[in-house]
Amino acid sequence: MSDWLIYRGAGAPHDGIEQLPPPPPWRDFDGGPDIPPPTALDPASERRLGVLRREASHHRPGETERELVNAALYLRRPLLVTGAPGSGKSTLAHSVAYELGLGRVLSWPVVSRSTLRDGLYAYDAIGRLQDLQIARATPPRPAGQDAPEGAAAPAPDPDHTAEPGGGIGRYIRLGPLGTALLPAARPRVLLVDELDKSDIDLPNDLLNVLEEGEFRIPELERLAGSAPEVRVLSDDGAPVTVRDGRVRCHAFPFIVLTSNGERDFPAPLLRRCIHLHIPAPDKERLAAMVRAHFGEGAAERHASVIDRFLDREPGDVRAVDQLFNAIHLTQQAGWTDQDEEETRRRLTAELMRPLDRTR
Repeated sequence: MSDWLIYRGAGAPHDGIEQLPPPPPWRDFDGGPDIPPPTALDPASERRLGVLRREASHHRPGETERELVNAALYLRRPLLVTGAPGSGKSTLAHSVAYELGLGRVLSWPVVSRSTLRDGLYAYDAIGRLQDLQIARATPPRPAGQDAPEGAAAPAPDPDHTAEPGGGIGRYIRLGPLGTALLPAARPRVLLVDELDKSDIDLPNDLLNVLEEGEFRIPELERLAGSAPEVRVLSDDGAPVTVRDGRVRCHAFPFIVLTSNGERDFPAPLLRRCIHLHIPAPDKERLAAMVRAHFGEGAAERHASVIDRFLDREPGDVRAVDQLFNAIHLTQQAGWTDQDEEETRRRLTAELMRPLDRTR
């Protein structure tokens, strides 16, 4: 194993991120002060990589994947990962977060209606207005007078609370991209899943944020003179401080943009990314994935199911999840006799039907 690799793809957590060299001068960001790091262990990543942690080392990416992941880490650039559904694109983000102890993967599943602001932050203006109306309709209680027993406490007044910014921070929550850009000593891992399903404008809208490593919250910028620091919620559900209405990263996050190849991306986005294409897994890699999820010896016990998964017509599309479903059902049902074997073959064929083939 080459000494330059920070991410080794070995499936075992280590502190190699501490040896990551400084960024290139043009990717050096000065956000701060640093926020506390997230919890190092994320159950979601363990679930994606394999329910048996002792088998996680079986689920190893290839040499090209390891090298390009490290290139993205060194250069502080997003990693654009393409490949067929179920080829392990999103799993790669969990593998990096788990091995390098970077906490929960911040996940942004993209749909056709997704906008840049969805990823950055949400402002509940309606909720704030409703609370303000309720507070104004509630008569003030005389000083020293307690509320009647059993009476509900009046709603807080967003404009007269002692909190900075009139309490507006309670109505703002950072999205996964916004949270990833919070200043931290270690990079967060952000998964922007299926970017090719987005509206045509989103890839272009991402350009400035990915290049500058920062974004602004206009609702807080307007209050910067009277409330330079406002507490808001992050995507992790933790309170964080936003200063002068601006979020700027310190360690640029490790960002994985996945695409199933349903559309092309603009050249400016491609220029800002490291491109990794993951081919469909072969028999050896499928066997490793099965061991990671079902334990030692599982690949051998279910070799016929793996072979059937690989036996497809040219152009057929299958996802690895289909293979896992078929194996799990086979194990749980305990089919053994001849009649049950026919049931197993029939259901296996149904569960692994090509995704692009109609009945």
